[in-house]
Amino acid sequence: SANIWVADRNGVIHSGRTDLDENKRRYARETNARTLDDIIADADVFVGLSGPHVLTQDMVKRMAKQPVIFALANPTPEILPEQVKEVCADAIVATGRSDYPNQVNNVLCFPFIFRGALDVGATAINEAMKHAAVDAIAQLARDPPSDAVAHGFESGETQGFGPGSLIPSPFDPRLILRIAPAVAKAAMESGVATRPIKNFDEYCAELQRYAFRSGL
Repeated sequence: SANIWVADRNGVIHSGRTDLDENKRRYARETNARTLDDIIADADVFVGLSGPHVLTQDMVKRMAKQPVIFALANPTPEILPEQVKEVCADAIVATGRSDYPNQVNNVLCFPFIFRGALDVGATAINEAMKHAAVDAIAQLARDPPSDAVAHGFESGETQGFGPGSLIPSPFDPRLILRIAPAVAKAAMESGVATRPIKNFDEYCAELQRYAFRSGL
């Protein structure tokens, strides 16, 4: 946590504050900084889940080169992607909104974790299954974009893995085909599956038919 600075609605989390719970105390720093503006200089990454317009263009200008900005407040993020691009063209930006690329949304994983868990009668959803879902999403992000979602964004934003295509679209029909089998396998390998799948080719073919019907 030495490289992590945290700020909440009351300002920077520092060692002099007496209103911190256990989760926040671990990030308390000995510092005179009191606001986000005081700690943003040279930051490589900004992760926000706070409120609209918390991050300004001036702050973005003072961040490190090629910053990663996850502005996840909804419906209005801490800063809009187009505002970031105006002052920092090489930034990687994600939001929680479906009308921008790189949407951070639990719909990417939850439905398909449940699908894989149910299909093998898993008695729990464990860390191995969650990791399998994350690995599947990360691999899908690196694959060529799906034609089914390419029309939804401006040209260049779905040209393959990169700043404009860091996270798969929630509308990508391949999500169920990648995540559910990965989760099912992880459940079997970690010993929580009560109905192990014997033929994964048949299982994946059934998921393909399901995805096709859902698309229609």
